[in-house]
Amino acid sequence: MIRVLVVDDDFMVAKVHSGYVARTEGFAVVGVAHTGAEAIRLARELKPDLVLLDVYLPDVDGLSVLRELRATEDVDVILITAATDVETVRQAMRGGVLHYLIKPFEYASLRDQLTHFASLHQRLDRLAEAGQADVDQVFGSRPSAKPVLPKGLTVQTARLVETALRGASGGMSASECAEATGVARVSARRYLEHFVATGKAEVTLKYGGTGRPERRYLWS
Repeated sequence: MIRVLVVDDDFMVAKVHSGYVARTEGFAVVGVAHTGAEAIRLARELKPDLVLLDVYLPDVDGLSVLRELRATEDVDVILITAATDVETVRQAMRGGVLHYLIKPFEYASLRDQLTHFASLHQRLDRLAEAGQADVDQVFGSRPSAKPVLPKGLTVQTARLVETALRGASGGMSASECAEATGVARVSARRYLEHFVATGKAEVTLKYGGTGRPERRYLWS
């Protein structure tokens, strides 16, 4: 089991993140800390393999905790925070974090990072020495966090629309998508336009006799 220390000043958030870790096969929460001092103490006592570290802590910021852990402990760190300023991202990168997850996020986003962490360890454990191809795999195969859907869109309906669009070899209109999925035409178009905005789908205009041209969507 990969042993994880969860650090967050918010008790409920720490509980949610601990639940996410517990749901992921091969991982176990060995401790929870709500302050920087507690995080450093538990890291020394428990010797976790991975720390999920918040930036905004009541006594000291998470970046200071990161520097202390780097100097004294043999542990990997994923930063989990609401901080979006570039300087914090830059300091996290310089501090050697494995990844930087911005709150709020869904379970799948953290699960992907945890399973990636596990696969890296398994890959390195099998090697006596690393060649360039091995190093490229370790440093180049980092997964991206799942994007958050715009307000009003749900993961379940997005998957439904995606499945319909993928299955339409010649593309489809919003009306055709609504008929195939059972959602309202206006809602179907919102999902289709979201896929276009995120580069997952393309849109073309089909001109008829009169009126506005029909927008047709095709999965990229």
